[in-house]
Amino acid sequence: MKSEKVLLGALAGFATGALVGIFFAPHKGSDLRRKISEQSRDYANDLKERFSNFVDGLNQKFESAKDEAGNLIDQGKNAVSMDGKGQNQSQKSHQKSGGASTTASGVGTY
Repeated sequence: MKSEKVLLGALAGFATGALVGIFFAPHKGSDLRRKISEQSRDYANDLKERFSNFVDGLNQKFESAKDEAGNLIDQGKNAVSMDGKGQNQSQKSHQKSGGASTTASGVGTY
């Protein structure tokens, strides 16, 4: 909705500027048409740049939301892999072995 208002405002400003320029111009018609053409080209380029920036911002927000959704999915998968006691598979195997585990040096820890 906001981008529509910006576009409408830009078009209204362009039309108003063109009319004021025509009525108060001290130049010949051909010079005035050239100046209006140049200004309209500048306005169009500015509008294209603003729209491009707007789309780039939307793309960045979309990518950020997509990454966050992926993180939430991963968290959900991790939560599903846990049993009802909040323990994951490696903790279960640790309990089955009697709670003892060995380190890289082969020394058992309790």
